[in-house]
Amino acid sequence: MTPKEYTFDAGYQPQVRARRGTREIMLDVIIALLPAVAVGVWQFGFAALIPVATSIASCVFFEWGYRKLMKKPSSIGDLSAVLTGLLLAMTLPGNTPWWIPIIGAFFSIVLVKQLYGGIGKNFLNPALAGRAFLFASYATIMVNWNGWLGSVDAVSTATPLAQLYAAEPTAPTISMLDMFLGKMPGCFGEVSTLALLLGGVYLLCRKVITWHIPVSCFATVAVLTLIFGNGGMNHVDWMLYNLLSGGLVLGTIFMATDYSTSPVTARGRIIYGIGIGVLTVVIRYFGGYPEGNTFAILIMNCCAWFLDQLTQPRQFGVTREDVKAKKAAAKAAKKEAKEAAANG
Repeated sequence: MTPKEYTFDAGYQPQVRARRGTREIMLDVIIALLPAVAVGVWQFGFAALIPVATSIASCVFFEWGYRKLMKKPSSIGDLSAVLTGLLLAMTLPGNTPWWIPIIGAFFSIVLVKQLYGGIGKNFLNPALAGRAFLFASYATIMVNWNGWLGSVDAVSTATPLAQLYAAEPTAPTISMLDMFLGKMPGCFGEVSTLALLLGGVYLLCRKVITWHIPVSCFATVAVLTLIFGNGGMNHVDWMLYNLLSGGLVLGTIFMATDYSTSPVTARGRIIYGIGIGVLTVVIRYFGGYPEGNTFAILIMNCCAWFLDQLTQPRQFGVTREDVKAKKAAAKAAKKEAKEAAANG
């Protein structure tokens, strides 16, 4: 009796990582984001909920409309479009015009998600890709922080991250405690590190995410910024400011861990997180745009499949040639089945 052979094909995402269904996982992530949403409303006012509602409604509408047009089964019940809309809104300034999320939602849902087959088949995180597109198209609006209600003096101030990486860098005028709690200008859902960490702990407890990506990314950013500093500020303060400012926490916990666009293997996720951390620091130091986490995650999204191939576990008694031969046989069988179906 010959032993069974098992192969691991990382070509299709997402592989099953939890016993719960897609809807339950998406609902958990939405619940985890609620503390950050509450802080955003507290900081920017109830008017900030307008772009949030617009973004969610637009994502749901575009997903429903596209699948209706393509005569595909409706997928809005899995809540993935709702989550994409919420995450997209959280990456926008609190005073964003109502029409901006509509454009971002179309790009995220139709061009990034549905054109590739829907949930699990997209290779970029839809919300982050939407944000990157909006930043490239409407840069002035995307860095307008005039909606911050934290204090009269801070209504039109630069974000702490912008102050850190200005032509003449200075220490942020906002204390680290205020940055940790969320009393600072920035995007609607990224200002409170505390609220985002609470959401991350909830996801870890629910086993929706694992520690590998967030810990490896945060540790990489911390080590690199501690080593290189900025030439003037205390290195420890510089490191802490980098961890507390920008979209690092929001992006790393809630978007870098997206099943469809992150590696499956534990080693792959650690390398993936380190890559995001390195690219974030490199873009912040040498790029023209201080917020590097968005582009770092999108770049590493493109490497997820390769990292899975690189780090997949070796099977005892099965050679690489055996695996290749089995994959080739499976492809040939699939091709024959398609030809047989076409010929009636």
